[in-house]
Amino acid sequence: MRHVASLALVAAVALSACTTAPASKPPMAQASPATVLNGKLVGPNQMTLYVFDRDAAGSGKSVCNGGCATNWPPLMAPANAQPIGHWSVVTRDDGGKQWAYQGKPLYYWAKDSKPGDATGDGVGNVWHTAKP
Repeated sequence: MRHVASLALVAAVALSACTTAPASKPPMAQASPATVLNGKLVGPNQMTLYVFDRDAAGSGKSVCNGGCATNWPPLMAPANAQPIGHWSVVTRDDGGKQWAYQGKPLYYWAKDSKPGDATGDGVGNVWHTAKP
């Protein structure tokens, strides 16, 4: 009888070693806020993105607000956006969140009318297409 009990115990231990808790789903990867098209960063709408020389990289702030942001709309981020790779999130003066690439906030140019336009490159010698 003792032998049977020992075998039962060994079987129970072996069985428990083979069973595992259900695998949890891996967290959903956050999609990149922009992609590369013709060597430039473009937003989800495929419109060219720009950086502003007056923004200090890594400062966590955008200096383009008010009328500036009317002409240069920011690439907005959801309120719960988290940094991912080279992407970070800056808080705007109005409390909104904006995507930044390598610490530089990203913007669209209001005068670009279709994907591929890059008419904002060089404006005022302080606006440039964003490059990966």
